[in-house]
Amino acid sequence: MSKHAKSFAVIGIGRFGESVAQTLCTLGHEVLAVDRDEARIAAVADHVTHAVVADTTDERALKRIGVRNFDCVIISVGDDIRASILTTVLAKEQGAQLVIAKASDKLHARLLEKTGADKVVLPEHEAGVRLARSLVSGSIIDYLDLSDKYSINETLIPAAWVGKTLIELNVRNRFGVSVIAIRRGEEIIVTLDPKAPLRAGDVLVMIGANESLTRIGHGNV
Repeated sequence: MSKHAKSFAVIGIGRFGESVAQTLCTLGHEVLAVDRDEARIAAVADHVTHAVVADTTDERALKRIGVRNFDCVIISVGDDIRASILTTVLAKEQGAQLVIAKASDKLHARLLEKTGADKVVLPEHEAGVRLARSLVSGSIIDYLDLSDKYSINETLIPAAWVGKTLIELNVRNRFGVSVIAIRRGEEIIVTLDPKAPLRAGDVLVMIGANESLTRIGHGNV
């Protein structure tokens, strides 16, 4: 295991928890999977570092796991609100360094924030937002929210920009966005030549205000 590897406890091995646990392990990190369902633990055991059956609403069971010893505790029992909140409270009381909790809806998210979760995620909500944006945003391929007003996104180059240089386009002054990388086929170009003509099929990675990025995605340039 890499010296840069981190340790994670993933509590709740449903579809979301299993995906997170397996991905973290594949990336070279130490992962403990925890669930009170023996069948779920049996299914994931070969794909994580450690796997245990435990009811994390039991203070003694959580203490045996040693949540304070992990870099991050991910609580993904979002469908059981009581268990989710109780596990979050107990994990923080027992000294967990960083607690990320999955919520099933916005009210659940607010409750988790008030009970001490350091970060709350709403996977279904975020997936819905992503789908909606992809349906209405023209050539926008993917995006990452930075705040309510700003994002990083990948946008297929507008036809009007093909053959022009970044200097000619002057997107920062015209639109208030910055091109931070270009994806060209399998290549990611991060050291940009402002005098090099852009090509058809280029995917521009841009950062800026959502309104401006959407305008570019629609080809209103």
